[in-house]
Amino acid sequence: MFTGIIEAVEKIKAVSAGKLQVTVPADWKLVSGESVAVNGACLTVTGFKPGLAVFAVSPETVSKTTLRLLKAGSRVNLERALAVGARLGGHFVTGHVDGTARLISSRSDGNSVVIEVEKTTGALLAEKGSVALDGISLTVYGISGTSFKAAVIPHTWENTALKNLKPGGLMNIEYDILGKYAAKNSSPGITRDFLKENGFF
Repeated sequence: MFTGIIEAVEKIKAVSAGKLQVTVPADWKLVSGESVAVNGACLTVTGFKPGLAVFAVSPETVSKTTLRLLKAGSRVNLERALAVGARLGGHFVTGHVDGTARLISSRSDGNSVVIEVEKTTGALLAEKGSVALDGISLTVYGISGTSFKAAVIPHTWENTALKNLKPGGLMNIEYDILGKYAAKNSSPGITRDFLKENGFF
């Protein structure tokens, strides 16, 4: 479990089949089997030495995320798993990416940068709800049939890889876990099948 509060922006050292090598902060001490979110995708540490981590990447993760586009030198957002008892500064992020979404535009607005993001089919978004984009916890607003917006404060803009993304670029997107469960468990209301099952036909 993660929070969507990015801890570091580092570079991809090497990419090979089923494996990513990523530079990490010198003071990080990781162990094999530990989880780290890389651009919002939960990956398992399979090797570590100071300043460098190796992650296993499954074919499913490759097919559903932007990790397939990474190459040596690419900058990525990193977040270690949430420690029990730590403050939850963003929202509950599982690291199980739902898919990708394209950046439509970014523009300055007062003290923030407003990004407009493609709204894909099946998007589970709520006005003033949460979403994770490349692992960054953001608040959604301005939802339309084709897009949504989020305001990125200066600290987040300067301390994540989002500032390097150009319009048309893809981001990993994870919808709010609470919203996904609410949508899954919501009743469809009174339907013909419901009435039939309850003896009305």
